[in-house]
Amino acid sequence: MDLYINPAQETWKAILQRPVFDASALQEKVAAVLNEVKLNGDQALKKYTALFDGVELNELAVTPDELVNAVQSLPAALKQAIAVAAANIKAFHENQLAGSEVIETMPGIRCWRKSVGIEKVGLYIPGGSAPLFSTILMLGIPANIAGCKEIVLCSPPSKEGTLNPAILYAAQLVGVTRIYKLGGVQAIAAMAYGTETVPQVYKIFGPGNQYVTCAKQLVQQQGLAIDMPAGPSEVCVLADNTANPAFIAADLLSQAEHGADSQVLLVTDKKELVTEVEQELTRQLEQLPRRDIAAKALENSKAIVMPSIEEAIALVNEYAAEHLIIACENEEAIAERISNAGSVFLGNYAPESVGDYASGTNHTLPTNGFARSYSGVSVDSFVKKITYQKLSPEGLQRIAGTVTTMAEAEGLQAHANAVTIRL
Repeated sequence: MDLYINPAQETWKAILQRPVFDASALQEKVAAVLNEVKLNGDQALKKYTALFDGVELNELAVTPDELVNAVQSLPAALKQAIAVAAANIKAFHENQLAGSEVIETMPGIRCWRKSVGIEKVGLYIPGGSAPLFSTILMLGIPANIAGCKEIVLCSPPSKEGTLNPAILYAAQLVGVTRIYKLGGVQAIAAMAYGTETVPQVYKIFGPGNQYVTCAKQLVQQQGLAIDMPAGPSEVCVLADNTANPAFIAADLLSQAEHGADSQVLLVTDKKELVTEVEQELTRQLEQLPRRDIAAKALENSKAIVMPSIEEAIALVNEYAAEHLIIACENEEAIAERISNAGSVFLGNYAPESVGDYASGTNHTLPTNGFARSYSGVSVDSFVKKITYQKLSPEGLQRIAGTVTTMAEAEGLQAHANAVTIRL
């Protein structure tokens, strides 16, 4: 980890810079795949699945038999763990459903708003070295609660042409309606444009590598909604002298093992803590199966010692972390002062991994500083808010003068006429 001691505020932006990747070199390749799928449908999907995933598929859709086999083959302990996580996620997200309160803005004028589920949504679930079946819970459960009628899932197949049983089990558990053995850019293209087999959706959710991210951004430019701008995963730990160095190291490594391009950040007012954490990182890293990946991620990571917790909070808000762990005394008071973060973990006993899996909050979060302006995925992500108004004759009479005066001032006489013709 790179170490910075009391950096001046004018240097913060450079210090907090995420690992930079030039996506422009990708765009031409990604656009070519998108366009071919748009033109040639299933034929292109099978071509690129053979090319990129190394498997030739006759059928892209998962069959009912494959679902049954997945349920039967999954260990009981894992089924139980998934069930507990799903129950917590459901409980947290069900509380996000908004009622339709009617507001009478003037006598005879009633206005209200109603949440309506997006009819067709697509979920992209990575399935390479780490098949992220937990993401199915994070996306499928709020989609189901929101009332989405069609939930399409795509995940890349193995060399044997199968999907991980845990992915299939989680998908049927949360009510996914269609499952396809598709990964990468071709999966995003299939859901964006539709093919003979894969239905077109109205919004695409889910994480992915740089190719998937680029594909989502390109189809968004063409008018399809996506969940949020996404980049490599990241965690920031804000710690004082009450923090446990072993805990901090474990939290940093849990994020670093996601990928070589992940970033971890330690911010503290105690220089000695950095040394203790680095010692723990060295010790714990050697025990990890994915230590090579985590070690590469640590090369992009930083430890920053600030003069005080006050200034540390300011730096953390500037960084706008996807995950923020506050391992400090008075952590709840500090949390009240956090304005930019995707998800916050309070105290020494709230590791980021509980939010990744089972506490109930959503782990699909804004990265790369987008926490300054974006929220993580919620039930709101899967709904549209439609507004309504109903006026009685008396209500229209009361507001007519206001509307006609404003319409005529804007030079829109037909707007005014639409009111006066009813009087």
